[in-house]
Amino acid sequence: MSWLLFFRVFIIHCGLIDTLLGRREQQQQLVWLGVGGCRLSFSDTADAARDWGRIKRLSPAGVLYPESVDDIVSLVRTAGLSTSNLTVAAKGRGHSINGQAQAPEGIVIEMSTMRGIKVMPEGDADCPGPFVDAAGGELWIDVLKATLKEGLTPRSWTDYLYLSVGGTLSNAGISGQTFRYGPQINNVLQLEVVTGKGELVICSPSKQPELFFAVLGGLGQFGIITNARIVLESAPQQVRWIRAMYTDFQSFTRDQEMLISQPSTTETFDYVEGFVIINNDNPFNGWKSVPFAPEQLNRSMIPEDTGSVMYYIELTKGFDSIDIHAMEQNVEKMLAPLNYIQSLRFTTDVSYFQFLNRIHDVELSLSSQGLWDVPHPWLNLFIPRSSILEFNTKVFKQLINQDFSGPILVYPVNRDKWDNRASAVIPEESMFYLVAFLRNALPSSGPSLKNQMDDNSKILSMCHDISCKQYFPTYNNPAQWEQHFGSQWQNIVELKQTFDPHAILAPGQNIFQRNQILASPS
Repeated sequence: MSWLLFFRVFIIHCGLIDTLLGRREQQQQLVWLGVGGCRLSFSDTADAARDWGRIKRLSPAGVLYPESVDDIVSLVRTAGLSTSNLTVAAKGRGHSINGQAQAPEGIVIEMSTMRGIKVMPEGDADCPGPFVDAAGGELWIDVLKATLKEGLTPRSWTDYLYLSVGGTLSNAGISGQTFRYGPQINNVLQLEVVTGKGELVICSPSKQPELFFAVLGGLGQFGIITNARIVLESAPQQVRWIRAMYTDFQSFTRDQEMLISQPSTTETFDYVEGFVIINNDNPFNGWKSVPFAPEQLNRSMIPEDTGSVMYYIELTKGFDSIDIHAMEQNVEKMLAPLNYIQSLRFTTDVSYFQFLNRIHDVELSLSSQGLWDVPHPWLNLFIPRSSILEFNTKVFKQLINQDFSGPILVYPVNRDKWDNRASAVIPEESMFYLVAFLRNALPSSGPSLKNQMDDNSKILSMCHDISCKQYFPTYNNPAQWEQHFGSQWQNIVELKQTFDPHAILAPGQNIFQRNQILASPS
């Protein structure tokens, strides 16, 4: 089918019969179709051609700005019924690293126009506890603001909140709360999804569960999340925020593992993350980045036998202002078994909102210096617990050098906090580590983008021997994806055949090709 004929069919679906009758040259101009709720642009494609990674730039043929879920249904249905090669990608905040939210010569759906948040403090007949319904294009920062007005909060977060609800739920959504509540995909009660067939489906663990769990962590392959129902809990007013430094990796990991293995009670921390830092005074990734006030730490306080890298654990405990004395006693009790350097512990109290929104201050600072919108060759891995000491020796201590730009996260999570019915891929061991190299290719200093990507390749080569898995995976052919999914692969193929048989959705993931022949579900 020609482009002109496709768009005429699509416009009919949107209630626009008399628009876009010009030639293809006219389609290259800015064309807005707004009469029936559909807004489609053929030239306003620059933002949709790039993402956070700034590594791949793949231009779509057009961008849809939906005003309702019906617009998304119409686009996907028309693409499947009336074209042979058109693909569709839903783009939230575009925080992917390697073009996963792009649709080369296809249509990108700009989900930021899909807004709406409804907080239900008392729940309803179907969901007795508090929850929030949030449109797929809403940002988590706005979900937080809306729920805090009712004294409530989602339980599981990502470190950065300016991400879309649909985007993080299509991956997993992890942070320092994952050890207690699982990833964000474990805290969803219900989804509204547009499948690759153009069907609008309400699904949950008890209603259309196959689609529900396929979409959660499904990398956008089976449906577009247009609304999500998220479980809520009471929000604390304030947070005791602690950073404790280590020079010994085994003590660092042993303490983290002990912290996340305790039953969730008032005597456990709410958030646990670990970081690797370089043994220098760099304010971004050296030991100066650890204290909450720079004057709290100087070189004379660093042990003389410290190696090339150091480590610190970041912890929080929520409290209300009237409970501060009890909180302090409780925190000291919880810290007592840990083996950090006693003189290198730093503490501050902030509001709950300030803590969760902590990365935004970093964003504002780097943006003011022109250092935010730069290439980000990030690498996120899940490392089995049995291999983390080897990983420290071969990677942290050898590949990380003085000009390494960007933070390095390393913290454990429990496998039993993940629902194995979801599509997200994790290691088989009962405990594994999130290791995230959040590097920035700075314009005037440090390793080049090519050198950083070469480093990533070296790390991934080593990972083949230790059964690690990529988080935000990047592969270029089906054989690599089959290896990534492992025993789940056949199920992934069957789910694709069921919910997106023409492989219309999320082409930027490079998992399936449009109209490739897939094995039929058994």
